[in-house]
Amino acid sequence: MQAKAVGIYQGAAIDAGSGFQDVTIEVPKPTGRDILVAVQAVSVNPIDTKQRQAQPAVTTPRVLGFDAVGKVLAVGEAVTSVMTDDIVYYAGAVDRPGSDAEYQLVDERLVALAPQNWSVTDAAGVPLTALTAWEALFEKLGWVPEKDANSGHSVLIVNGAGGVGSIAIQLAKWAGLTVITTTGRPETTAWVKQLGADMVLDYHQDLAAQLQAQGVAMVDSAVLLHSTDLYLPKVAPLMRPLSTIVAVVTNAQPLPMALLKAKSLNFAWEFMFTKANYQVPEMATQGMILARVAALADAGVLVATTKQVVTGINAATLTAAHRTVETGQMLGKIVLTAPFNG
Repeated sequence: MQAKAVGIYQGAAIDAGSGFQDVTIEVPKPTGRDILVAVQAVSVNPIDTKQRQAQPAVTTPRVLGFDAVGKVLAVGEAVTSVMTDDIVYYAGAVDRPGSDAEYQLVDERLVALAPQNWSVTDAAGVPLTALTAWEALFEKLGWVPEKDANSGHSVLIVNGAGGVGSIAIQLAKWAGLTVITTTGRPETTAWVKQLGADMVLDYHQDLAAQLQAQGVAMVDSAVLLHSTDLYLPKVAPLMRPLSTIVAVVTNAQPLPMALLKAKSLNFAWEFMFTKANYQVPEMATQGMILARVAALADAGVLVATTKQVVTGINAATLTAAHRTVETGQMLGKIVLTAPFNG
């Protein structure tokens, strides 16, 4: 089977034309635990831009895309969790061809039925961010993923208005945590308050002083969704002894881990592609997490974080979407919908 797709042959800066090209690719039949999905919508995440920039020269175009909603067209002989005609959503795997193509193969363990009460464009903006937020809050920080189960405890979410932060705030509130987050503009402050943040700090100002002014001496946990290099030294003094900091953004310089010693602070990385990259037994938990997120969405506990929708998936629209994400000023998520019209 052939598919229209958007691919790159070599990484490039966005102001150099991004390197995206409209291409045609061969799509094999699904075998084993793979399913074949007809992609209906995709979203763009920071990892898309980083993977594009770092792509070495290749002779076969690489297809990016790490969020999608689509219809199952065929399944491998070992598939048990989904059927043809199901509408599924997923983030996929970073080491396989991505969702910027009409048809994509993806492992069934990484997918779940999309929220029934959400539009395709709303559902497409969720998988990667929800998986990252869920794993950070409930696997790395160890909070209990049940309604109001963590009342009396707090989490500081650095960069709450972005894609991951927008979901993390909602999940943390559902789980009973007091949510403290950072923003820098009136529109982002309004957004995180709408999502349920209890306390909003201006990242331009001293974080500790702002917390003290509101009667908070320490926080019980933290998720760093922006510049680990910058925020680890700022957040470590705010932490309760024996608590945990989770970071999502790769550091550029050696981190000052000695700052964690006196309080015996734990530090963990969150990278939602680890499970698929290493084919660990926990890989199937990603489909399970997405199923729980879909249930919360359908129950009205979560609101969608898609803030911008573009019709048509091609080299030009993806270049524009990558340019927007690279500004670092995104509010929520940007989603592109079929047709693939390059």
